[in-house]
Amino acid sequence: MTTAVLERVRSQALAAARPVHRGQVVEAMGLHLRVGGLRAAVGDLLEIEDSGLLAEVAATDTRGLVCLPLGHTRGIEVGATVRHTGAPLQIRVGAELTGRVLDGLGRPVDDGPSLDHLPLVGVDNDTPAALSRPRIDTPLGLGVRALDALVPVGRGQRLGIMAGSGVGKSSLLSMIARGTEAEISVIALVGERGREVREFLEADLGPEGLARSVVVVATSDAPPVERLRAAFVATRIAEFFRDEGRHVVLMMDSLTRVAMAQRELGLSAGEPPATRGYPPSVFALLPRLLERAGTAPTGSITGLYTVLVEGDDLQDPVGDTARSILDGHVVLSRRLATSGHFPAIDVLESISRVTGAVTTSEQRGDAVRLRRMLAAHRDVRELVEIGAYVGGTDPDADAALARAGAIDDFLRQDMDDSTPRTETWQQLAGLVAP
Repeated sequence: MTTAVLERVRSQALAAARPVHRGQVVEAMGLHLRVGGLRAAVGDLLEIEDSGLLAEVAATDTRGLVCLPLGHTRGIEVGATVRHTGAPLQIRVGAELTGRVLDGLGRPVDDGPSLDHLPLVGVDNDTPAALSRPRIDTPLGLGVRALDALVPVGRGQRLGIMAGSGVGKSSLLSMIARGTEAEISVIALVGERGREVREFLEADLGPEGLARSVVVVATSDAPPVERLRAAFVATRIAEFFRDEGRHVVLMMDSLTRVAMAQRELGLSAGEPPATRGYPPSVFALLPRLLERAGTAPTGSITGLYTVLVEGDDLQDPVGDTARSILDGHVVLSRRLATSGHFPAIDVLESISRVTGAVTTSEQRGDAVRLRRMLAAHRDVRELVEIGAYVGGTDPDADAALARAGAIDDFLRQDMDDSTPRTETWQQLAGLVAP
């Protein structure tokens, strides 16, 4: 037998010989269960034997264990037998995950082959030490002209895509998944409508995009623990590929729904509501999740996180906290979206904090020139509309008005149109040339 087979047999034998510890449900209230007569650590996984329901230990006190069920609690009653599984939540990882669709707990939900032969790893993982992270200095093309030219992204950067509902965040992510230069895409759909999942896979992502992607799905009707864990499962899968020396793009839609899942759990556990009803644990969770992406001694994870801001208010608590942690943000405009402009990127409100490290001085000069033209056009728009603007008043505004059609064509892009980064810079240089 091979070494791998012997190791698997050894692990199975050890698991079979491990003593089984049991307790019972003493309380089922809201989104949590209390288990008595059982000793377990925070993060361990328990199983309610009659129903097969899994629950994760969230807290422990003198009255027992406070557990968060990883499924619906219908039918659970006081006195039900609970078994300790002996480990925290684990998922299977390997190269065979590419092209697969998983649920929020890392289990396959498509018709592909079994993944039981892959090794198990814990969902939680250590963040790379700050001084071990290489600096971001390599540009990463996303295939979207407005981003590659005006909000350039580097390998290992973390970028927020901020907008209200229905402005095109998911469509932009699917466009990036098909056009990015990254080797692997890991996509987490958290809190999405069930109707949209298949539409995203087949229409937006397509066979080509799916072939080099791993998709983790936890729909809006999934229990809050599964929605929360989906973000960490996707991050752990991305970390596996990163540790193999690969350069990964991790796309999460949306970070806000991850925060909402944690809000449900925190309030159910008795945490006090703080800013707009979000308990303190939400603001402790976000950096713990977001800091796991980035550069590492081997490979990198470029994180793209959509943020669903309430009422298009970019100062909402989750958006404001995410913006302070991430390395830049892209703002999508409802005004542009309703006018049929796709992608609806408001480039003047968007910023990348690594622009200087991933672009040349000539490229930065061209981008700044276009930004100045766009800003000047915005300032005189109302004067132009009422016929009060006098040509020659502002050279930047004059240039923007003269090239308005060409600028609009450059910033617009069809879903199935992916522009290489070098071609984008060539188009930009021609657009802003005197």
